Formats: sequence, structure tokens, C-alpha cells
Amino acid sequence: MNIKILKPKPKDVPAMQKLIAKEVANAVILPRSDDEVSTNIRSYTIALDDDEIIAYGALHFHTMFLAEIRSLIVAEKSRGFGVGSLLVTEILKEAKFYDIKQVFTLTYRKSFFQRLGFHEIAKTELPAQKIWADCAKCKRFPVCDEIALIYDI
Repeated sequence: MNIKILKPKPKDVPAMQKLIAKEVANAVILPRSDDEVSTNIRSYTIALDDDEIIAYGALHFHTMFLAEIRSLIVAEKSRGFGVGSLLVTEILKEAKFYDIKQVFTLTYRKSFFQRLGFHEIAKTELPAQKIWADCAKCKRFPVCDEIALIYDI
């Protein structure tokens, strides 16, 4: 693997949507329209292997000091090679650049994030706007079985 981590361009949206389609269909990741991804393209970071997008995630700001890693996906064929860890590490560096103090995530992959230094918190500790802006769109809402974890920078 020849992995490069960089920021995507709006022309990358179709490939990003294709990569995430299965997880969206399975209600593992929230759906986002092409327009929503394009509008927020600067929040995303992608991993390329020989010019193919194999992973991505977004850093979404909630307050001056709190952000979220969301829409994290690694192509099935690329899992187990450290691509996700590399991507999260890069996103955390970006959060630090912006003076963010804490980064949270909602996930089904608790142990993955714990290996990277995240610790579990109660979902009630998350900002209310997260629940009403994002979670209300989820097929599983209001019975959420995702786990909330947070990273202190």
C-alpha cells in the first residue's frame, strides 16, 4: 500500500459516496447528500492508495473547543492495515491545529477508538444540537446503540 492522506476536492464526492453507500444502507453511518458533502468538503480528510479513495472521515466543529469525528469509513479491502488509525491521527492533528480541546465520536467500533486514546462517555454529555441536527435523521433514532467516546487533546 502507498497511502497518502490529504484533503478532498468537490470532484471526489461521487467516489466518497460510493465508498460509504453500504454502511449508510446498513444504518451504520448517517446519510449525507452530495450537496451536504460538497458544502462541507473542507471538513473531510481522505486516504488514497494509488489515487483511489480507500478511507475518509470528517472533523465537524460543535463549539469553540469541541469537535466530532464523523462519517469515518475504510474500504473493506483496506481494513486491518492501519489506514483508519492513520486517518484518525491526522484528523486529531487538525483538531489540535484549531485549538480544539476535545474530540468525540459516536461509533460501533469502541475498541478501535480506545486503542487511539479515546474513552467512553455517556451520550447525555454530547451537545444537544448533535442529537437534534444529526441523530434525528438516523434510521435507529431514538433507540441508539452507538457508543460515545471522547479524546482529550
